[in-house]
Amino acid sequence: MHELSIAQSIAEIVLQHIPVKEGVSVRSVRLTLGAMAGVVPDSLEFCFSAIAEGTPLEGAHLEIEHVPLTAHCNSCGADGEIEPTLFACGRCGGTSLHVLSGREMQVRDIEIEEHEGVR
Repeated sequence: MHELSIAQSIAEIVLQHIPVKEGVSVRSVRLTLGAMAGVVPDSLEFCFSAIAEGTPLEGAHLEIEHVPLTAHCNSCGADGEIEPTLFACGRCGGTSLHVLSGREMQVRDIEIEEHEGVR
């Protein structure tokens, strides 16, 4: 289950980018996740929750923006969404494709909260 190592990496990235002081917690982390990233979102969320326990990330919600697999067909010139399991042009059936999107895996935004009265 490589989702565990991905969740660990996400936690490390977030912890590097939040203020290091008491009373700061993370409310949400927004990710961009491509169709070809090979990540099972439910497993990633479960692993992230487990890793977050006892840290400023505890209780944070992962918001996953799914990016479809799109490609440019070198045979007919069409750009469009393709099935990751088929990997063929939807217009002509050609398999000479250049991937345009769908491989993304990126932390996009971190929403933090400062608790009043804590310094």
